[in-house]
Amino acid sequence: MSNKRIAIQGIKASFHEEAAFKYFGKEIDTIECDTFKGTCDALREGSADFTVMAIENSIAGSILPNYNLLRDYRFHIIGEVYLHIQMNLLALPGVSFKDLRVVESHPIALRQVTDFLEDFPHLQIIEGTDTAASAKRIKDEQLRDTAAVANTLAAETYGLHILERRIESNKKNYTRFLILNDKDVQIEKANKASLSFQTGNQVGALYKVLQCFAEQGVNLSKIQSMPLLGRRNEYDFYVDVEWKKQSDYDAAIRKALKYTVNFTIMGEYQKNDKV
Repeated sequence: MSNKRIAIQGIKASFHEEAAFKYFGKEIDTIECDTFKGTCDALREGSADFTVMAIENSIAGSILPNYNLLRDYRFHIIGEVYLHIQMNLLALPGVSFKDLRVVESHPIALRQVTDFLEDFPHLQIIEGTDTAASAKRIKDEQLRDTAAVANTLAAETYGLHILERRIESNKKNYTRFLILNDKDVQIEKANKASLSFQTGNQVGALYKVLQCFAEQGVNLSKIQSMPLLGRRNEYDFYVDVEWKKQSDYDAAIRKALKYTVNFTIMGEYQKNDKV
């Protein structure tokens, strides 16, 4: 049997590949894509079986452009995975801290290690396209004056030495990734769902929808609004809900349909918040 083909944003040893390994195991074929849109195109065109897409970070918040991709491509969410984001300073073997002149990584990664970098003002900070790509460049070009901020997987993949471990400013940094499929697959023992809908623009419209879930004991774990393109004061609402009894969830959905338009179940899957 051939390996599952997983589309990720970034290259091998990126955080997206680490998330893919955590969900699917390491016996997969990674499809590297430059952009999140590229991962969706790979899934739609059939060159990938699944897409792993970051959707929110505990520090940076929701990744809003990816909600637009979920709306435009209408893939099915079949699962989720949380990854504890840990940053390390990587360099070529034999390079010491005193040899460094440059630190390179993705802009968001660099912002997450500002407290560490402020102690070394002589280091030039360069923004790269990806944490793993910065590590790969050091290996490919044998840069002995440059370090990358990346995960331990990048160190293992590209043969780099970890000069400093856990340099992130906030040690409780987590990213949630969605697992996307272009087929509507029935997930056994589903206890979480991602929904989208619109409401009327009147007092209490959203409250009435959310009350439907509260009355049935269905927990609302996330809500995100996105403006509807070209329609002033109108929004798509994206919510994640969790339940213990399937009948409670089913009843809540039936009630919510009365107060919404364009109601869509984007996916029903198993809650997976282990880190």
